[in-house]
Amino acid sequence: MTDNIAEALQRTQQAIQQIQRQYSLPHRVRLIAVSKTKPADAIVRAYQAGQRAYGENYVQELVSKATELQALPELEWHFIGPIQSNKTRDIARYAHWVHSVDRLKVAERLSAQRPADLPPLQVLLQINISAENSKAGVSPHDMPALAQAVAKLPGLELKGLMAIPEPGSGKVTFARMAELSALLQQQHPQATELSMGMSDDWPDALACGATMIRLGTAIFGARDYHNR
Repeated sequence: MTDNIAEALQRTQQAIQQIQRQYSLPHRVRLIAVSKTKPADAIVRAYQAGQRAYGENYVQELVSKATELQALPELEWHFIGPIQSNKTRDIARYAHWVHSVDRLKVAERLSAQRPADLPPLQVLLQINISAENSKAGVSPHDMPALAQAVAKLPGLELKGLMAIPEPGSGKVTFARMAELSALLQQQHPQATELSMGMSDDWPDALACGATMIRLGTAIFGARDYHNR
């Protein structure tokens, strides 16, 4: 329920801190509150409770909410959904972070369309770590070449990797992502972010080195897709 957002955020932050202590994790963890299908007033309530970073899957929702809430300082929009080439202009204008870059064409369009008066768009490469036909993402084998090309584009800053592993794949898959992240950082030391873990599996992701976790239901409650 929306009225419990502040309490849910507090419980989540406490759980994150507990996992960090349990595994002696030294790195900072950024909580991305996935606000897709949720109304702007739910974001305002979370903002009032101290949450600043929000994830959106749909371009039209990103644009609508970013426009409506533009007066809130320090609000940070993360686009985490599949990217259609004809939607890159709005993403480049309204997002601060993009987690789902998986091909050079999309990266080139984001680079060309990022407004010159804005800081570089922070981008993550989405990895299809479970090799699922139904999911977007570059293969682990092709990741280094894509990273090399994206890192050269103006208006973008390569910051790391993202994945949505197959449900139930557990720590083995998250550990593979951590290995890929280490490989990426050998060539791109600034690419330290690893976005993985959602409401059902985030503790395992965090234990394996996630620096960003994307939680929606745990914070906002069940989604109603009729509100899209």
